[in-house]
Amino acid sequence: MAGAQKKVVVRKTDGKVAWGYLPQSQILHQDQVALMGVDGRVNPIAFNEIQMICYVRDFNLDDIVDPERLGRRSFLARPHGEGLWVRLGFPDESLLEGLMPLDLGFLETVLEDQGIFLTPPDGRSNVLRVFVPRRALQSLEVLGWVTAPSKRALAKAKEAGQPASRKAKRAAALAEQPGLFEGNEGDFGRRPPPSPLFPQNPQK
Repeated sequence: MAGAQKKVVVRKTDGKVAWGYLPQSQILHQDQVALMGVDGRVNPIAFNEIQMICYVRDFNLDDIVDPERLGRRSFLARPHGEGLWVRLGFPDESLLEGLMPLDLGFLETVLEDQGIFLTPPDGRSNVLRVFVPRRALQSLEVLGWVTAPSKRALAKAKEAGQPASRKAKRAAALAEQPGLFEGNEGDFGRRPPPSPLFPQNPQK
């Protein structure tokens, strides 16, 4: 289990931070998050005290103000990658955009009303992944669905009953392998209609 633990910085609702290790999913147990501290001791944190959990490259233990070093909080252009492009609003009126993957882990957190995982906009920052409890959100807005153009070309060819080109197939295969095709431009479609899973302005 120790190998599955990842470095995190936990930002609490009172502004304080805690450093430690957490798994990449299934972090909530009996309304608590069992944070394994940097000293090896388990430090339970009540779920309702958490504003954000950042999975980080470095702890930056000497920085008690901004150890996360999240960097940019919004995309400068269309996001690369695939998923739901969302904008989160917090009670302090701050905003954070990110890409939410549609996978089993995502569905579990939504159905259990825990929160959401997303990839932040600044790929060069210290933060690799973010978890935000649903109760910590003031609003959640879906800006669009982003998908790789290669997959879009395959889908169109399939609908038309035509064989996809070798180039499109190869691009789609590369797009399935994170890190091997990071230059993909995303396809920003029209804003989807409101969904019960993603209310435009959920209340705390």
